[in-house]
Amino acid sequence: MAKRGKKYLEASAKVEAGKLYAPAEALALAKEIAATTFDSTVEVHLRMGLDPRQADQQVRDTVVLPNGLGKTVRVLVFAQGEAADIAREAGADNVADDNSWVEKIQGGWTDFDVAIAIPQQMGTVGRLGRVLGPRGLMPNPKAGTVVGPDGLAQAIKEAKAGRVEFRLDKTANIHVPIGKVSFEADALVENFKSFMAAIRKARPAAAKGNYIRRITITTTMGPALRIDRNLATSME
Repeated sequence: MAKRGKKYLEASAKVEAGKLYAPAEALALAKEIAATTFDSTVEVHLRMGLDPRQADQQVRDTVVLPNGLGKTVRVLVFAQGEAADIAREAGADNVADDNSWVEKIQGGWTDFDVAIAIPQQMGTVGRLGRVLGPRGLMPNPKAGTVVGPDGLAQAIKEAKAGRVEFRLDKTANIHVPIGKVSFEADALVENFKSFMAAIRKARPAAAKGNYIRRITITTTMGPALRIDRNLATSME
């Protein structure tokens, strides 16, 4: 077992073993005990009562965090003609409007955080599946990243504002960043509340029993804080 560093041990000593924290208390404490010299990311980890092998128990959706993620989001848009003009006016960092972009990405260029495409360009985007898929960058209608020209400006705006995709993984967990340690505690609480509301809304009809089994909040390289599930799921 790897040895923990001094800062981690000092932070961990401030976490009460076995305690289920209220969300606001946990987020305030997470800020206090962040164990890095850089601006750590605050993360939420959910253990779900779902079977990821069952198609009718999948969870995949997006949520726009009201206070963003605390980082600059670089957006690439696959569009041509009028849609390409809309993307540029809406603030897209790059617009892939010809085949040279396919060659560029196939050559290893991935200097973007979100890829958005209009439906007419998905044939072109499909050629990039081996590059974009493993990196989680493949445009997808369920993630709100395949949209028509009429919804393009809004999709770009939301991506830059802090839209987060969440999905059930193969181990029945969901992992999502909700901001930075430098955020005010109230801002982190608002982001957490928005995320939990989206999780409740995304509950599959086939879900049985406890939909959410465990909720944990952590910061980058920091100790975990267990959250009172009842308090977290009843936030309004």
